[in-house]
Amino acid sequence: MKFTKLHGLGNDFIVIAGEKELPAGVDQLAIRLCNRFFGIGADGLVYILPSEKADFKMRIINSDGSEAEQCGNAIRCVSKYVYDHKLTDATEITVETLGAGVQKVQLNVQEGKVATVRVDMGQPILQGLEVPTTVDEAKVINHPIEVDGREFRFTAVSMGNPHCVIYVDDAVNFDLAVWGPKLEVHPMFPRKINVEFATVKNRAFTDMRVWERGAGPTLACGTGACATLVSSVLNGLTDRQATVSLKGGDLFIEWNEEDNHVYMTGPAEEVYQGTLD
Repeated sequence: MKFTKLHGLGNDFIVIAGEKELPAGVDQLAIRLCNRFFGIGADGLVYILPSEKADFKMRIINSDGSEAEQCGNAIRCVSKYVYDHKLTDATEITVETLGAGVQKVQLNVQEGKVATVRVDMGQPILQGLEVPTTVDEAKVINHPIEVDGREFRFTAVSMGNPHCVIYVDDAVNFDLAVWGPKLEVHPMFPRKINVEFATVKNRAFTDMRVWERGAGPTLACGTGACATLVSSVLNGLTDRQATVSLKGGDLFIEWNEEDNHVYMTGPAEEVYQGTLD
């Protein structure tokens, strides 16, 4: 089995193409391959599959064996892979996702290789039960939540996968490992949640650190960056276009007022190729 290691701002994936469907036991395979000590090491295992709705289909298995509905960094990696490996010569493609439907992708090609990718991430879901949370409100904005005696306030956004965005004084140095896993499994989130801790620096720039559902702390999260921008607009903290700065680098996010879609632009890089016996 041939694989390629790619990353989007350090959020890294083992990418496999050429299969027609997910193999049996893919959850255990992902756990084994994503192990950073006894496997290849990655945040997730990604399969590029045939699609009846789009140019390609993407399926993402987290490092704990669970399946992710969507991943902004993974879709950039998939988009780079299919162009650089000559599965397409188009610079505008569509990718079918499990939770966010078919997404349109624009490829910025430099010297024959994809440098950056702009993805139409679709419309954010804001209704509390649909995110999902247990809060039955049209929009869950600055809502209180208590963990181990500490109260946080979160804004809930789904980008095809669920997120809660929490504003803190210093996201860069926030104790992610303490609070991230506790919030991920809080009863208020019936399908668990991705947790973003954010600090708005100005109306065009936000620092963010993420605890990903099923993967833990990662260097970047594309859907999390999108959710952070949407949340920041809803809370009146930023404009509709802003840079979200993650540990692995920056993403440019736009929430378009005309079509209500969120657009994400950022890089993807290939690290190496290999073969599994």
